[in-house]
Amino acid sequence: MNNTLQIIADTSVIEQIFMFGLLGFLVSMILTPFYTTAAFSGRWWKKQRTTAITGEPAAVYQKLHAAKHTRNIPTMAGMIFVLATILVTLAGNLSRSETWLPLAAMAGAGLIGLFDDIINIKGIANGIAGMRAKVKSLLLLGVSLIGGWWFFAKLGVTAIDVPFIGSWQLGWLVIPLFILVVFATANAVNITDGLDGLAGGLAASAFSAYALIAFIQENYGIAGFCMTIVGALLSYTWFNIHPARFFMGDVGSFALGTALAVVALLTDTVLLLPIIGLVFVIETGSVLLQIISKKLRNGKKIFLSSPIHHHFEAVGWPETKVTMRFWVIGQVAAILGVILFILGGNGGPT
Repeated sequence: MNNTLQIIADTSVIEQIFMFGLLGFLVSMILTPFYTTAAFSGRWWKKQRTTAITGEPAAVYQKLHAAKHTRNIPTMAGMIFVLATILVTLAGNLSRSETWLPLAAMAGAGLIGLFDDIINIKGIANGIAGMRAKVKSLLLLGVSLIGGWWFFAKLGVTAIDVPFIGSWQLGWLVIPLFILVVFATANAVNITDGLDGLAGGLAASAFSAYALIAFIQENYGIAGFCMTIVGALLSYTWFNIHPARFFMGDVGSFALGTALAVVALLTDTVLLLPIIGLVFVIETGSVLLQIISKKLRNGKKIFLSSPIHHHFEAVGWPETKVTMRFWVIGQVAAILGVILFILGGNGGPT
């Protein structure tokens, strides 16, 4: 009898979690026409960068995306899935212990990205499309510092889990760890957002994996939050696949990366995040290696263009092939991360 009741209870929870995903999808779909009308009437066109991070002209990138430069493609579409996630979570999944922090962090980082996108739309100076990197970094540091303090002081988290080994006590050092993880993941998703559908599809896979992890831990609020994002992202990706109707912009990529980092911290699986988000790690690593190579080898490059998705474009892969193959890698990595979580044994933050 008890087993039967447990099965019924679990089934009810699963239905609720998937309902959040469906609501995320539907609300995002409803919001899309409003965004599209505003974006095209307001001419929210994405301004492409003309220089590389190290300052020289981004010649390879400009050549690869010359066709896109002839189209006016609006940005800031990340507002759609960010707002959809906020509305659904506030309406039925707000929890102090589980969803307040990722929701607030997502909104805060999204707001930083929104300001960056607005500057991008208004104009471009010295080849830099958007807010200065130092300004963005300081603002993101502020959001992650507040989040790290809440994580430590209000939620009482003082340790992280090391898979197959056990708990590692950090005390107040969880705050700088929180800042590092949020900062790295937000920028990694931002770097990856360079091809039609790429970042959205990869983020959907990562959040799906975390929805399953949170469900196994019985962190049902986090599971529902992740599924809300997945549903909203599926709606967004429908319009963002090649040829994209619009781009998510920094409002979307910063919000997704920050939310993903916070979910990993709350589920105490931060050391599995580089596996679940493997493509994000590879993309960021390719940029760092390119910069180091240019600095140490008198301008010589490892990749024809970075991030690495542009390198594969440069060697002849169509944009759609790069995107879909990276999706496959991301899906396999997400599954591997879940398997390692199950084998390693983890019960959530302590």
